[in-house]
This record gives sequence, structure tokens and C-alpha cells, in this order.
Amino acid sequence: MVVGHRLEQRLGQALVMTPQLQQAIKLLQLSNLDLAAYVEQEVESNPLLERVPGDDTGPAEAGPAAGGEELAGAPDPAEMTGSESLAGAGEAALGGDDGELYDGGAPAPAERELGIEVYGRGGGTGFDDGGGFEDSLTRPRTLREHLEEQLDLDVADPTDRVVCRHLIDALDEAGYVVGDCGQIAHALGCPPARVERALALMQRCEPAGVFARSLGECLALQLADQGRLTPPMQALVANLDLVAGHALDRLAELCAVAPEEVIEMVAELRRLDPKPGLVFDSEPTQTVIADVIVRPHAGGWSVELNSDTLPKVLVNNRYYSLVGRAARTKQDRAYLSERLQTANWLVKALEQRANTILKVATELVRQQDGFLRKGIMHLRPLTLRDIADAVSMHESTISRVTTNKYMATPRGIFELKYLFSSAIPSSNGGASHSSEAIRHRIKELIDNEPADDVLSDDRLVAVLEASGIDIARRTVAKYRESMRIPSSVQRRRARAARI
Repeated sequence: MVVGHRLEQRLGQALVMTPQLQQAIKLLQLSNLDLAAYVEQEVESNPLLERVPGDDTGPAEAGPAAGGEELAGAPDPAEMTGSESLAGAGEAALGGDDGELYDGGAPAPAERELGIEVYGRGGGTGFDDGGGFEDSLTRPRTLREHLEEQLDLDVADPTDRVVCRHLIDALDEAGYVVGDCGQIAHALGCPPARVERALALMQRCEPAGVFARSLGECLALQLADQGRLTPPMQALVANLDLVAGHALDRLAELCAVAPEEVIEMVAELRRLDPKPGLVFDSEPTQTVIADVIVRPHAGGWSVELNSDTLPKVLVNNRYYSLVGRAARTKQDRAYLSERLQTANWLVKALEQRANTILKVATELVRQQDGFLRKGIMHLRPLTLRDIADAVSMHESTISRVTTNKYMATPRGIFELKYLFSSAIPSSNGGASHSSEAIRHRIKELIDNEPADDVLSDDRLVAVLEASGIDIARRTVAKYRESMRIPSSVQRRRARAARI
């Protein structure tokens, strides 16, 4: 046996993810906020890129050859309805056979039959460029600022002020003290009794219930502030676990009152605020901005991209020409060439991302036409493979497109993922039912059940089977629990006690 070294040449095929292809995949799954942040970062790092916020104009008339500028991120309607040259340019820009990631094809015949019109630009009522009313609001006062104002007025001793400020720092967003008095005393190097006294001072602050160490103490502080912390109430607050279990007779025995009085006491407890700190420190509501807008049109649907979510990017070719003439070294010219290539790639990638989102959204509208017209009970079972086969893309591409993307419809704003659901077979051999529609049906049945006739899971199965839905009891229980609906036993107890 001879051991030696030798050189061999082998020819094979392998799929290579180029850096640009990896970035294209990353862009496809970004939400509108993340995409805006990514583009902003690219604009900061690339001197040939310029961001144009709030500009709804189309691409500049002067092209790169004339030393003009290109505008990307808000493609023209003609480009969004089937310019095949754009898809071909995307394949060349992104490399290889990855054109399915950003395919801008024309509407399918089925789309024309349903009256679906596809547009590349959003706009219209409710999606204008003007700032909303919330943009003019001032910053609300925080819980810390509110408590420090009261501290300055109510506590005169300097040492007590230090302890009280440390207690303010120990509050969580709900207004509860994190940690016990012994730990705080050890951190400050003072007796625990002094921390307890400072805590008692701060528990008299507004809003009532702050600086509590448990839910029971929070409710007790609010009752004391209202002058309602009676001995029966103290016993009720001390047994919140029985309140949650609707143990009416046991609570009546512990509080030494009649069951009717316990019902009134529990109702009074429910009117209290279990998280008083959130009144000040709650985050402002974040409005969901739809990526796609669907409107009724000529008996069908018009599908538009919301241009407010598409970053506008300019490639400054004039600046490139100016700086290129001044470049002296090979490294400078190479840097400018690389920056120009990156800028042009970003322009094409944004356009092709918009094309792909629009194409997938259009197919979703076609598939879920019944839902848009008639409501949740007509939501069709739909999988990623169904859409992937219809638009000739891979399932992973559809998954990325529908992640963190929202669609505004006449029935509200929905995440694209919401339109996908598993299938529940029909008991009479008919069409399958969507699992989301079944959830809605279960909730509807429970909401409308009589107070003296609570529906068990077995009875829900019987009602659904009578409607032509073949479903197991454990599936009904799973759907009910996912909607946080109590069991029939818990609902019966709650209604019997009217709690």
C-alpha cells in the first residue's frame, strides 16, 4: 500500500448563499419599522444614498446615465402590475436563481375574474402623510415624578427622604415594591424599622395602592383610603384564593356575613385597581400601520401597498460623478464603486420586496374572498403551501413575507398570518372548516348560553357536529382554553354566585 499526496479536480453543484441574497432574505421578513431602521442605517453608512421622508413622488426622470437620481421604495403602479423586466433585473442583482424571492408577475386570470385590482402605491383616506393627533401630545408625567412631588411636600426629615427616594426607585411599573424592607435596609445601612416607617409614609401617597408588596396589600390600601377596610373586608382580602375559586359559602363563613353580602363585597373589590402604577407609566398605544390596503372596487377588491411603510431612497449619481473625478487612488475608486453597487442593490431590493409582498397579499385576498365579504365564519382553511403553489414560490418565502406584515381591510386590520389556519374536517363530507372559524363559533355559543344552562365541552361537540363540524372534545377544550374561557363548572359557579 502506497501512501502519498496528489491533486485532483472535481466538478460539482452546490447552492451558495451570497451576502446580497442573505440581505435580500433579511429585508423580506423585516417589519415596516425594522425596515425603516435598516434603511436609515444604510443611508448613514453610504454617502451615495439619501433618504427622502414623506416624498410620494415616483422615480426621478433623469436616469443614472444622465447623472440624475433614482428613487426606490415606492414603485409605480405599472411596475407593480407586471413588469417582467424588473424581476429579471432582480435576479441579476441578487445572483443566481433566487428570482422567486422577489417576483413581480402580473395578476393571474383568477384575480381578474374576482375583480381584484393591484396597485403599487398606497394612499387614500386614513393613510395621509400628515402627522396624527398623537404626534402633538406632550410627554405624560411619570409615576416617579408624581411621587417625588408628594415626597417633597410631605416628608421633611432628610434621612427619611433618602429612604423614600430609594423606595420610589424600588417600584415596578405597576406600583409594587420589589424586594423586602430587610434588603432595602441592608443596602442603605439603616435599621429595618426606619424603612418600614418610610414605607408607611409613602403608602399614603396618591394613587392609592402604590408601594404595596402584594395584591392583597394593594387592595387593602385602596379600601383604607375609601374608609371601607372593615373586618369582613380584611378577611375577604386575606382569602383572595377563595374569591378566585368562587367559594361563596366558605367566604361567608370566614367573613361572618351572609352570602349576599359577600357578593356585594366581591363586586366592590373588582372595582379597585390591582395595578395603580400603570395609570402613569403605561406605554402609549402603538398604532399598527398596515403594509397592504384592501378596498372594495367594482364588485371585487383593490389591493394596494401602503406607501407610508415604504422607505424612499435616492441614489445620488451626481455626487458619485463629482467625487469620482476627484478620486486619486485605486482604493478610493474601488470604495466608490463598491458603495454605488451597494446603493443600486438596495434600490432594486426594496422594489422587489414590495413586488413580492403585493403578489402574496393579492393571492391571499383571492383565497379569502369569502371572509372579506361575509365574515369570520367564511374564513377558508389555508396553509403556506397553498399560497406558495399559487404564486410559484417556496413556503419559506411565503412565511417571511407574512411575518410582521399587516393588511387593512373593511373588516379591520389583520396580520397576514391570521389568514392562515388549519382545517377541521366536515362530518357530512362537505368542505373543511377553518380552525379560526371554529374558535369563533365556540366563543359565540358560550357567550350566548343561558345563565341556567351552561354548555359543557361535550355539549359543544354535539352542537358543532349538528352543524356539520367533525371535532373531538379535547380539541374543543384546547380552543376554549386558548381563548381563556373558563370550564363549564367554573362558569356555572360564577353565574350562580353572580361574581
